Amino acid sequence: MIPRGVRYALSGISWPVYALLYTPLALVAYYSFSPAPNQTGHSLYAYGQLMHDAAVFTALRRSLILALGSAATSTALGTLLGYGLCRFRARNATGVLANIPSLIIYTPIIMPSLVFGISELIFFNFVHSATGFLGAGLQTMIIAHITFQVPYVALTVYARLAGLDPYLFDAAQDLYADGIKSFLYLIIPVVQPAIIGGFLLGITLSIDDFTISFFTAGPGSVTLPIYIYSAIARKGITPEVNAIGTLMIGTIVVLALVHFFITRHRERAGQFAARGNIA
Repeated sequence: MIPRGVRYALSGISWPVYALLYTPLALVAYYSFSPAPNQTGHSLYAYGQLMHDAAVFTALRRSLILALGSAATSTALGTLLGYGLCRFRARNATGVLANIPSLIIYTPIIMPSLVFGISELIFFNFVHSATGFLGAGLQTMIIAHITFQVPYVALTVYARLAGLDPYLFDAAQDLYADGIKSFLYLIIPVVQPAIIGGFLLGITLSIDDFTISFFTAGPGSVTLPIYIYSAIARKGITPEVNAIGTLMIGTIVVLALVHFFITRHRERAGQFAARGNIA
């Protein structure tokens, strides 16, 4: 049992942290209900303006296309990369060879976004000047997002597979499962939560990214983060910007609540099934 003094100390530390985390979000929501021009009191004026702004919906559509396309591709590639690094690593490797999987996965993750974005810009400009392909636009943004999302998915899948008993693969071979069947009927079911988590993480990273998108975007490929940055640079922080932020916060809260209730329902269903089996 935790002593009462320790509980009070932890509470005294946690509540200021909660306030620091959630007060800015509350302020964004509060100022999104600013009054209309020449009026007083709170109103939905900013949301009404937002609903009639075609540029916002265009930027949102591009962000969703970018997020879903890059996340789907990076999930497939990251799953294969994580599986390959775990399945075909040398079990008796030492020194540098033993750390190669970690170097491959962690290096792009710890790379600063600014450096990554500049390097992608230089690469795409070189390819475009040499071949005429990969001009700045949505396609270059998708490729850039895939390159920085793949390590996250690979790390998630690799961590899941690293905890498996390596003799499971030998058992699958003893049951006449070749490499493809072993991957489809053993690996995929085992790493399915990691695959789903990697896909959702890829969507989150893509929608949240600004730096890499800014360096690889073209004139007609403005995403929602770039649009928000441009709006703030032109007009400052307006109620419409706060309304966009509030809608994004609300969407994340709703998704988190849905995930919470689904997870709790599954846990209760599993406990109920376990009790039925015991009885």
